Amino acid sequence: MDDLPGRARSHDSAADLQADPRLLGTPISRLSHARPAARTGQQAGRQIVTLSCFRFDRFLDRAVQLGSMAGRKWLFSRIPGLGFARMMGTGTGEGFDPAPNTAVWTILATWDDETAAAKGLASAPWARRRARASEHCTLTMAPLSSSGRWGGTGPFEAWGASAPTACPIAVLTRATVRASHAREFWSKVPAINRQIAAGPGMLFRLGMGEVPLLHQVTFSVWSDPQAMRRFAYAGEGHRAAIAAVRRGDWFAEELYARFAVISAKGTWNGRPPLSLADQPL
Repeated sequence: MDDLPGRARSHDSAADLQADPRLLGTPISRLSHARPAARTGQQAGRQIVTLSCFRFDRFLDRAVQLGSMAGRKWLFSRIPGLGFARMMGTGTGEGFDPAPNTAVWTILATWDDETAAAKGLASAPWARRRARASEHCTLTMAPLSSSGRWGGTGPFEAWGASAPTACPIAVLTRATVRASHAREFWSKVPAINRQIAAGPGMLFRLGMGEVPLLHQVTFSVWSDPQAMRRFAYAGEGHRAAIAAVRRGDWFAEELYARFAVISAKGTWNGRPPLSLADQPL
């Protein structure tokens, strides 16, 4: 795997993330489920997760991406080693905004192992988008922890003790926002955006969504667990949002996951993707 900028300099490791319950991604709402989440069938300790980002400058290319959303299940149905995949649009502003950014699209996917990931990323759904895109990048990750559901599925299988250490840490949150609480949810976003942008150790950030306003994903990469911890527990905006969610019943479904970023390829805003701290998306 490629070396990355911002390798962790502290003694925190993947094991620390698993041992500390505050970092496991425990759901912050009052959801409870009588049945366990469905699984992808992929093996813990081998599963690879990729996030591919594509920027399209031409109007025609943007229209093609929008049209492909209708057939996205078919696009991924015959790729060997692919367990879970979501094609998503993005927000404007600083990466997480209710106004859509039609230029930037993403594909999040899980793979049986590194070999399956390499072959899958060379397959048509990815290759065709790279050919049309004015810019693209892919982050490759090992799951550290995950809790909650995404469309009824628990898609990420943690590596446990075999997880790579001294890597940048990616944080993914996904929520289905109840329509009755959408206004309150989005009112908290500007303060969190400002906090993320100002956070020391933040390397990359992006807001994504399957359904505008209601099915939302936040994704950020931090230089080490300490930087992630400072954002999660020291910032007023993020703590206020968590408190508001706990008081209410904002989410119909939620998922929280952490990853070790083990490879980054391509460019974003003309630079390697993990040298983008303080760069707006």
